Amino acid sequence: METVLEKPTKKDSELAKHSLGLFEKALQYGSQDDLTEIVFRGTDDVVKVPKKAMYLFAGIISRMAEGHTVKLVDTDEQLSTQEAADYLHVSRPYLIKLVEKGEIPFTLVGTHRRIALRDVELYAQRLIENREKQLEFLAKQAQELHLGYN
Repeated sequence: METVLEKPTKKDSELAKHSLGLFEKALQYGSQDDLTEIVFRGTDDVVKVPKKAMYLFAGIISRMAEGHTVKLVDTDEQLSTQEAADYLHVSRPYLIKLVEKGEIPFTLVGTHRRIALRDVELYAQRLIENREKQLEFLAKQAQELHLGYN
């Protein structure tokens, strides 16, 4: 499932900015259970929304307030190799090498490779963690060698 909201208008962004404060207040002072109740204006209808969804709504509203287009994607979504490469900002041939080395799991649909968005995100997170470890190592080494970095 993929849902794309159009780029918000200036009016949408202003409304989102106002609403964001209310969402944050509701999440901060809301009930201690895992749901929030929303009452629609002009009705007696009450919708019970999981608190996790409220955090998602707040994130969407925050991005809209900043004027960004929002795309909601199911993490079970299957990506083509080109879509996965675009997500990781790498070339498709490089991504194919990662897949063939077993760095990122995939499934075959006919003759086409499909990669779960969740697996692409996990790979990206591993890259970030590895990068941070390497930077910590380099910083520690520079300090031990008194290279003038404080």
